[in-house]
Amino acid sequence: MNFIKKFNYHIQIMRTREKYLIRYLVFLTGLLAITLFPELMSAHPIHDLSSLSAIDTGWIYLQLGFTHIIPFGADHILFVLGLFLLSPKIKPLLVQISAFTIAHSITLSLAVFNIIKIPEYIIEPVIALSIVFIAAENIYSRKLNSFRVAVIFIFGLIHGLGFAGVLKELGLPKDQFVNALISFNVGVELGQISVVMIAFALVGVWFRAKSWYRNRILIPGSVVIALIACYWAVERLTH
Repeated sequence: MNFIKKFNYHIQIMRTREKYLIRYLVFLTGLLAITLFPELMSAHPIHDLSSLSAIDTGWIYLQLGFTHIIPFGADHILFVLGLFLLSPKIKPLLVQISAFTIAHSITLSLAVFNIIKIPEYIIEPVIALSIVFIAAENIYSRKLNSFRVAVIFIFGLIHGLGFAGVLKELGLPKDQFVNALISFNVGVELGQISVVMIAFALVGVWFRAKSWYRNRILIPGSVVIALIACYWAVERLTH
């Protein structure tokens, strides 16, 4: 109960527009978690959707997109957390997430329609290295700049190819191809928003304004993320 009171206090002292946005996103995250929790283990190939309506098919693929981030997308979670750590404020986060979203939506669509074809053994190590880059930049950068946003966009193009590989493995219904594609992408975005809001609730609200935030949270957190991603990169390059 004290935690909730303190959380509400920190929200109250923020600007009105940011305050309502945060509350809405927290509510959305909680609603998604409650709704999707029974289906967390449903990320497996879909074989027969012919008997389902467009709404049911869309709902299934939305859940699959969400669960590809939470709990199965550890690499994408670390990437988003890397974005969060440098600037744990709503506006900078929205700028970064928007650039990432636009980019991966482009390549996800192009790859699913077989316009772009890049082997998984190339994409997966590069995704890991993109996490290393973001984490390393967190250590050396003091604030969000246009260069970082451009880099995030480029990395978003790469992550989109990774999403496409997963979606192809799951399978797409021929008669509801576009519906399933859009729903999966929306699920991915909701998963990313949930990651950001969980991080904001646990870290941003409490510590973002502290003078020691950079030395005690940003840098150590980025080092841990970089080390994990380096391990993934080596593992993926050698297998």
